[in-house]
Amino acid sequence: MRNRGILNCLFFLVIPLIFCCNKKKSTETPTPGASIRIVKQNLQHVWEILWGPDDHIWFTERDGKISKMNPTSGSVVFNTTINEVVPSGEGGLLGMALHPDFLTNGYLYVVYNYSGANGYREKLVRYTFANNTITNPITIIENIPAANIHNGSRIRVVNESTGVKIYFTTGDASNASTAQDVNSRSGKVLRLNADGSVPADNPIAGNPLWSYGHRNPQGLVFVNNKLYESEHGPNIEDEVNIIEKGRNYGWPNVNGPCDGGETSFCTANNIKEPIWSSGGSTIAVCGIDYYNSDKISDWKNSILMVTLKDASLQQLKLSSDGNSVSNVSVFYKNVYGRLRDICISPSGNVYLCTSNGGNDDKIIEVSKL
Repeated sequence: MRNRGILNCLFFLVIPLIFCCNKKKSTETPTPGASIRIVKQNLQHVWEILWGPDDHIWFTERDGKISKMNPTSGSVVFNTTINEVVPSGEGGLLGMALHPDFLTNGYLYVVYNYSGANGYREKLVRYTFANNTITNPITIIENIPAANIHNGSRIRVVNESTGVKIYFTTGDASNASTAQDVNSRSGKVLRLNADGSVPADNPIAGNPLWSYGHRNPQGLVFVNNKLYESEHGPNIEDEVNIIEKGRNYGWPNVNGPCDGGETSFCTANNIKEPIWSSGGSTIAVCGIDYYNSDKISDWKNSILMVTLKDASLQQLKLSSDGNSVSNVSVFYKNVYGRLRDICISPSGNVYLCTSNGGNDDKIIEVSKL
């Protein structure tokens, strides 16, 4: 009788556990009718994914690895590790971008943290990709303060009327006051010529600063000649901003829109307010991209933004002029865990990467709702 009692107890303990686990697993079925495919797994802290002009997905992992992947098969056709990268906390190998003429010149830009003469630092380096290898590292800018947190660092390389320009975000590197210091490279959106020189039309002569007052910007995309940026708030007010030349975005004196005791600082410093903010909490916004394909028509003319803390994909529907957000929808919340970055193929497929650690991060394809 005692054994039967023990078995009964075990039965009533185990059965609820099974149902609990099954219930948790069922959340992996997202929007009904969605077409979801795991393209690649067993990765570690993927930080950047981008669709290359060679119709492959390029991605970085924070420990220093760069890879090129066939998006159909998931096969990695090239990878290399940058030995100078020093991962520490949130630091390591971060943003990556390809030159607009990549198919001709093979120029590939990466941002990473390293140990310099002045301690933990960040640099932007250009490599040349040819014959399935990268060579000829050229430092574009270096000695940017870095830390275990708040290192930025998205890159966009674009053609402009005065030549190719590099836009590059930096975080405040856990020293908030530097974001308001125009002579510091921390907490900024920087703008450089392709060779690392400072463009003549930058706001301050000889200074790579393009905008300032940023905390930890981890999303950057151009849409119809507007530069959109996403950044983490402290514990309230994550933001999406339109970046304008020479403008101040407020950190650490302003969080999100100008309100309460912030208004006097905003008025005195011509603060540019965000077009969207998370309000009284944070969701840890990260990579952004612009969706304008008919393939998933509901997402057309939207900023798609992934989040870490909220573990979701968020659709920010833009107004017709792109100056405001008309609607926000949330997808895949808590299905895949923390999402770090996003890229979109020319055919309209959406690719997401997770940032959960434990050597089981993934790249996921969404091809329809």
